[in-house]
Amino acid sequence: MSVMSVTKLDTLEPLESLSMTDRVENSLRGYLTENGFKPGDALPNEQEIAQQLNVSRNVVREALSRLRMLGMVEARPRRGMIMAQPDLLVGIEKVLNPALLSQGNLKDIFEMRLILEMGIPEFLFARKTEKDLNELEEILSRQQDAATVSKEEEIAFHGKLYEMTGNDVFSRFQTLLMPTFDHVFTGYYNTDKKIEIANPVTHHDLLAILKNGTPDEFRKAMYTHLAVYFASIL
Repeated sequence: MSVMSVTKLDTLEPLESLSMTDRVENSLRGYLTENGFKPGDALPNEQEIAQQLNVSRNVVREALSRLRMLGMVEARPRRGMIMAQPDLLVGIEKVLNPALLSQGNLKDIFEMRLILEMGIPEFLFARKTEKDLNELEEILSRQQDAATVSKEEEIAFHGKLYEMTGNDVFSRFQTLLMPTFDHVFTGYYNTDKKIEIANPVTHHDLLAILKNGTPDEFRKAMYTHLAVYFASIL
């Protein structure tokens, strides 16, 4: 057998290391997928599943509990377990505690923010409304200094931009970013060596372009607005 074949085989997890609950969970995932279960469809009850898989009801109950935690199934009165619509972010929201995250995790999450924000101009220009622009005006009216922005002002302005994309998952991502702002303002990027950006772009500048400019102009301005972070990273 070649070295490459051995290396690939080493990545396979021995079945003996899987608990019975792991196996039942995997079986249920496959069963739900292969049979095309949709949100609202009723699942077989615990006893039926236990008999079919020849395992105890306790094992089935634990496996179903895992699927409930993932939002794949839910219990309904008088209906038992039904297929649910998984919430893509609920699990992340529950565990995204700054005290539990490493500096590397926080850095990666913040860098994800930079990646995503460079891709929003087309959505903003396609979906912006007069009401949105007025709300941005209101947010900026509370800033005492256009050049010096507090963490709260940063969150408010960029959070509104996320909301304006019309994408619920992206809008909720702002919540996930909350712990990274402390990290950015007081940690990784707040070093003794200050990075100066020529002709920095403020929130006021971004709003002006959003009102009268183009998506491409906004993207270039956003890059300059975030340039201090790109410079720190790259």
